[in-house]
Amino acid sequence: MSPQAQPLRKLPASIWALGFVSLLMDVSSELIHSLLPVFMATTLGISILVIGLIEGAAEATALIVKVFSGALSDYWGKRKPLAVLGYGLGALSKPLFALATSSGWIITARLADRVGKGIRGAPRDALVADIAPPELRGAAFGLRQSLDTVGAFLGPMLAIGFMLLWQNDFRAVFWVATVPAVLCVALLVWGVREPDRPVQHKRINPISRANLARLSPAYWWVVGVGAVFTLARFSEAFLVLRAQQGGLALAWTPVVLIAMNMVYAGCAYPFGKLADKMRHTTLLGWGLLLLIAADLLLATSNSGWVFWLGVALWGLHMAMTQGLLAAMVADTAPADLRGTAYGFFNLLSGVAMLAASGLAGGLWQFFGASFTFMAGIGFAVLALGLLALQPRQLPRT
Repeated sequence: MSPQAQPLRKLPASIWALGFVSLLMDVSSELIHSLLPVFMATTLGISILVIGLIEGAAEATALIVKVFSGALSDYWGKRKPLAVLGYGLGALSKPLFALATSSGWIITARLADRVGKGIRGAPRDALVADIAPPELRGAAFGLRQSLDTVGAFLGPMLAIGFMLLWQNDFRAVFWVATVPAVLCVALLVWGVREPDRPVQHKRINPISRANLARLSPAYWWVVGVGAVFTLARFSEAFLVLRAQQGGLALAWTPVVLIAMNMVYAGCAYPFGKLADKMRHTTLLGWGLLLLIAADLLLATSNSGWVFWLGVALWGLHMAMTQGLLAAMVADTAPADLRGTAYGFFNLLSGVAMLAASGLAGGLWQFFGASFTFMAGIGFAVLALGLLALQPRQLPRT
C-alpha cells in the first residue's frame, strides 16, 4: 500500500459519504449557477442591477443563517439532522429555477437555496471534525474539499455539454440539476452515521457570553486570518471577467472555472494530508505566496499562457488553504462549540467576501482590471503579516 493511500483507507466511511454528498450538490448547483446570470438577463429580461440585488440578498441570508445553525447544532448535540434539512432545502429549490417565469421565482429559489446552504455549512464541517480522527483531520477536510471541488468543475462542464446538445434550452438543463440534488440528500440520510456525543452538562446557549468566552484567542486569530485571506481572494467571477476581457467567447467562459477547479480538486487532498504533518501557519504562508504569484500573472495578462498559469496557481492556492483553515478552526475550538465556531468563521469570511468582491468591482470599474489584482496582492501581504502574530497556544499541526 502506498503512503498516499494509507490515510485514505483509515478515513471513516462517513467522511467519504460527506465528500460525495458535497460533490453531488455542487454538480447540481453549478449546472444552474454557471448559466443563471445569462438566463436571467436573456430569457427573463432581468436588469443587471436587479441581478446584483438578488445575489446580494441571497448571500446575506446565507451569512446570517450560518451562525445560528452552527450554534443550534451545538445546543442540540446533533449535526446530521440540520445538514439533512439544509441539503433538502437546496434540493427543493432546484425545480423552481426550471419553472421560473419572472424575477420573483428566481428570488424565491435563490433565497431557499442560500438558506439551505447556510443551515448545512457549519453543522457539516463540525460533523467532519467530529467523525475524523484528530491525527487525520487535515486529510479529512482535504478529501471533502477535493470531492466538493470535483462537483464544482463537473457542473459547468455538464452545463456546456447540455446547452450544446439541447440548443441552449436553459430549462431542460435546470431540470437535469434536480437529479444529483435528490441523490445527494439520499446519500446523506443513509450513508452518513453521526457519532454519539453524550451531553455531560446542562445545555446552555452556545452563543452566550460565557460560551463565547471559551473561544480562545487562538480561535479568533484563525477567524481574523481567514477574513483577511478572503479579502485577498475575491470572487472567482473576476477570473471569468478577465478571460472575457481577453477575448474568450461568452459560451466558453465556464472553462475558466473548470480549469481552476480541476487544479483545486486534484491537489486539495494531498495538501490536506500534508497539513497533518507540518506546521499549519507555514503551509498557509506558502498558500498566500501562491496567491500573490497568481495575482501578479492575472494583473499582467488576460489571455495566453500567462493568464492560464495565473488561473492554475489560483486553484493551487485554494487547494493548499481552504481545507487547512477549516482544520485550524477545529483545532482551536472546544469540541462542544465547533458548530458555533464554524458559524462565526463562515460569517466573518462571508462578510469579507462580499466586501472584497464589491471593492474589486469598484476598482475594476474606475481604475482597471490590473488594479483589482494588485489590490489582492496588498491584502495577501497583510495576511502574511498576521501570520507572524500567531498566538503561542496555536497547535503546530
